[in-house]
Parts: sequence; C-alpha cells; structure tokens
Amino acid sequence: VQLQASGGGLVQAGGSLRLSCAASGRTLSSYVMGWFRQAPGKEREFVATITRSGSISYYADSVKGRYTISRDNAKNTAYLQMSSLKPEDTAQYYCAAAPREGLTTQAYDYSYWGQGTQVTVSS
Repeated sequence: VQLQASGGGLVQAGGSLRLSCAASGRTLSSYVMGWFRQAPGKEREFVATITRSGSISYYADSVKGRYTISRDNAKNTAYLQMSSLKPEDTAQYYCAAAPREGLTTQAYDYSYWGQGTQVTVSS
C-alpha cells in the first residue's frame, strides 16, 4: 500500500489543522493506522493510532484531548484533526499502516509509511 500525507502548514499557537493520509494500492481497512511525528534533532515519536474499523483509538499523552484520529475506509483515507496547537507540536508528521489486528504505538510494527507533511506552529 502507498500512503500520501497532506494538510500540513504554518499555523499560530491555538490554531487547528487537519492532516489526511490517502492510501492507494490496497484497501486501507486491512491496516491499523498510526500517526507519528519527528521534530528536528529528536527521535520519531508516536502520536495516535486507530483500529481497522475505526472503533478504538489511542493517543500519546502529549496530544490527548487535542488531537483526534479517524478514518474513512470507503475513501481509503485516514485523518488527524489537531486543535489547540502548541509550538512544541512543530514537527514532520507521518502516517503509517500496520498489517495487524490490534493497536500499536511501536514504529517497527508499521510496514508502510507516507512521506511526511510539515506542521509548524508559531508562538
């Protein structure tokens, strides 16, 4: 499966953005989806994950209550709605797909990755 992330940009602190992750090649419903991010000079970190059906999601503590992961399997697309953005949310954001049943926060469980989309939050 090929993943294409989009929707990043420059936003002021307190603002919102919605990232999209469009899949092609195979149906997205076969995969657990996740979002990760990497800031300059830091390691890639887990952000959010959602089950294949979309019924269950899980978040990093740093984004809980501000971010919402969702998916539309009919459109073969996953989303990350980000609100109350902070300067420390600035990073390259990546979507990823894991061919498994249960949720996972581990990057090594994800077999397919999008190219990343930059989110910059100004103070």
